[in-house]
Amino acid sequence: MPQARGVSNGTPADRTASRAVAVWDLPLRLWHWLLATSVLIAWFTPTVYDGLHRIVGYTVIGLLGFRLVWGFIGGRYSRFRMVGVRLRAAPGYLWNLRRGITGRYIGLNPAGTLMLVALLASLAVSTITGAMSVTVTFFGVWWVEDTHHYSSDAVIILVVLHVLGVVLMGTLQRENLIRAMFTGRKRIRNRL
Repeated sequence: MPQARGVSNGTPADRTASRAVAVWDLPLRLWHWLLATSVLIAWFTPTVYDGLHRIVGYTVIGLLGFRLVWGFIGGRYSRFRMVGVRLRAAPGYLWNLRRGITGRYIGLNPAGTLMLVALLASLAVSTITGAMSVTVTFFGVWWVEDTHHYSSDAVIILVVLHVLGVVLMGTLQRENLIRAMFTGRKRIRNRL
């Protein structure tokens, strides 16, 4: 019997194909991994290797400056143009995530956007107060030191949550998001 036009006789899994699309450009990927490396070095070096701690702290400040600029002139998925929309969608997204409803996003999903903003803000506070604490004016000032300490702890907590979120989303969506941040390409599924 002839098959109707446009109808597949395969299983639903057979009716989807995937293709890789360019999502994260090279400057963004380099920024991501340099930032991750710098944050880890900074976390393990205070009071033991103060010189190295300061160098990576200033490196993070430079990387934050780059990301701010790249958020306006970078590639499509590097730009901040969707941040407000995704932040407003984040509570509903996280609520639906409890039931395993993830939706499909080529760039950052609303939870990823929320994490991006939280990490950038806490890194800014941590690095600015860290730089302040080595100046003559603010050296030994309790609130600067406490703010640096607590914001640095917040960065590490957010990093752990970020990694857990990537693993969770990769598992739920059957996608290797870590590889995507190295290659810049993400697999999307098309209905046949």
